[in-house]
Amino acid sequence: MKHILVTNDDGFDSKGLLALVDALKPLGHVTVVAPTTEKSACGHSLTLTRPLSFVEIQPDFYKLDDGTPTDCVFLALNKIYDKDNKPDIVISGINIGANMGEDITYSGTASAAMEAVLQDIPAIAISQVYNNGGETIKTLGYDLAKESIATLVKKIFDGNFPLPERKFLNVNIPPMASDECKGFKVTRAGNKKYGFHAEVHHNPRGKEYYWIGLPRLEWLETKGHTTDFEAVSDGYVSVTPVHLDMTSHDDIKSLSEWF
Repeated sequence: MKHILVTNDDGFDSKGLLALVDALKPLGHVTVVAPTTEKSACGHSLTLTRPLSFVEIQPDFYKLDDGTPTDCVFLALNKIYDKDNKPDIVISGINIGANMGEDITYSGTASAAMEAVLQDIPAIAISQVYNNGGETIKTLGYDLAKESIATLVKKIFDGNFPLPERKFLNVNIPPMASDECKGFKVTRAGNKKYGFHAEVHHNPRGKEYYWIGLPRLEWLETKGHTTDFEAVSDGYVSVTPVHLDMTSHDDIKSLSEWF
């Protein structure tokens, strides 16, 4: 039997996580290690300044007390698995909201997949794009996401993982019903338009504080390429191969000449 490790960044009680577990149970033995609280946009962070504790919710289902998604993968491989008995794949999600373009660098969902491939384990990060303030998720649920991840994992288990070491799949699901989706499309990460929205407030004692606003789902047009943004907008499930080498290889020669 295949062994699947599941985590997320929305917390152990997220509906997206529970939907993911439901989709994967027919495909293997599923173990969940997820954060106690929402850890969205925590990036690839490890907790180094305090101890962390596993809390067993039910058999094969744990929350990691105040841990990050990266902590969840890292410590699961120490507590539940060992170097000779690793999971066959790590799936992170189903994230509530998109993880496209440069948002991959912020994403706790994607970072859990990053940690998995650093430990030589194939990984997929999956996110459900929504609009209208989340109304599409309330209306449609996670049916398309569940079907999509089941298809991908079954294909991997029936054959092999399609990427070499230190690379993972970043999957984004369009906000639509299953029968409206046009299928899968392999994409590159697009370029998102970023703003600087933050609300300023004052507490009852007059102390000023800030609340960072939700980002807009807008992107720059990229001629000659199909990006994750464009694919999702056109009704496709976006599948982006992501690697951890952040070197700008195209600029090595010009930078050397500059020196």
